[in-house]
Amino acid sequence: MTTSDLVGLRIKTVRRQRGLSQAQLAHPELSDSYVSLIESGKRTPTPAVLELLAQKLDCSLSYLINGVTAEQMEDIELALGYARLALENGEVNEARTRYTELLSNNNLTGLTSLRQDTEFGLALAHEACGDVDEAISILLSLRDEELSPERRIEVAMVLCRAYRDSERLTEAVEVGERMLVGNERLPWTDQLVELGATLLSAYYQRGDLLRARQFAAELLNAADVLGTPRAIVAANWNASSVANITGHDEEALSFAERAMAVQVENGQPRAIARMRLALLQKRLRARPHEAQAVRDALRATVAEFEQTSTSQIDRARVHVELAYAEYMTGDLDKAVEHALIGRDLLPEFGHALGAEAGLLLGRIYGSVGRADEAAGHAASVRDWLTPLPDSRRSASTWYATAETMEQLGDSDGTVEAYQRALACVGL
Repeated sequence: MTTSDLVGLRIKTVRRQRGLSQAQLAHPELSDSYVSLIESGKRTPTPAVLELLAQKLDCSLSYLINGVTAEQMEDIELALGYARLALENGEVNEARTRYTELLSNNNLTGLTSLRQDTEFGLALAHEACGDVDEAISILLSLRDEELSPERRIEVAMVLCRAYRDSERLTEAVEVGERMLVGNERLPWTDQLVELGATLLSAYYQRGDLLRARQFAAELLNAADVLGTPRAIVAANWNASSVANITGHDEEALSFAERAMAVQVENGQPRAIARMRLALLQKRLRARPHEAQAVRDALRATVAEFEQTSTSQIDRARVHVELAYAEYMTGDLDKAVEHALIGRDLLPEFGHALGAEAGLLLGRIYGSVGRADEAAGHAASVRDWLTPLPDSRRSASTWYATAETMEQLGDSDGTVEAYQRALACVGL
């Protein structure tokens, strides 16, 4: 049935419940023939007529439009608000449960916008819980629906990010370019710059560095024209990553620090915490002589992540990065502790961060002469990386694994790791 058919059926049902004829309902503002056409679905009433009929029938306007009462609508909106709040507060499993329960509410079926809000929220909750495949499935289903322009961009951005984070970089690029490349691209907005920043990260992660440099410049220009905090943060942050990966470390820090300054003034706690971690990562790589200061900042960042709505993957990342800093400053016990915490927060295998944690543990145990444990952790990198598609990040981790295994005297493992690194870059 069409929307007009459903609205007409509801008017007819309530009219009969009230014991009114079509003529009685129509008089004096409408004709009974017009009411008949509405009830049969042959005419779509204007908002003013719908409001008039709701008053005459002594029912809520929301019931005539959506098939739910005002009280039911209020309950749905309240439940959706609680789910959003749980997600914002980092209670990601609670959020997933609330969104799932809300989708089982039959009253949501006819409320297209609210149902789409709920499904999008559930996708975000799955992503935050580390179930990226389920998030992708929901987002693909949503993308096939009729969406508002703003929601279409949001879905594309999260879908691009989810593909990128699961190392499906070709699909991530396809999603981003579908919205941003071509003659029909919309004028730049904050949302499109953020989508562009996600696409940019997919370019450089798959090793398309020339395209990344070109697109980074385009995004920076768009952000400067817009002059909005969201656009400036997104463009500068990802331009920083491009500069970093192409060997321009100080330029990378300059872009990142500009983004961070704007984010602190305008961003949400979760975004600030995640950006602070990434900035500290850049500092640790670019300025190893600042390792102690970065380590102290990372210790504070662990607490910040626990108090904000960062995902389980985010919390794993901060622990692994702190483990690196502890290792660089010589506190090996703390380094092991945080590497294990970070690794155990990850889904079982199929995640590059788990490989990085295993590699670090191998180096730590190797440095204190515990060869068997070192070899075991270095070998675990294979389990973490094998399920992933070939990518620049995987190649880098395989190469680092080869170097570590060489230091540990594992000749066969060294050769295999070098071969896997070459395969990841198509050699």
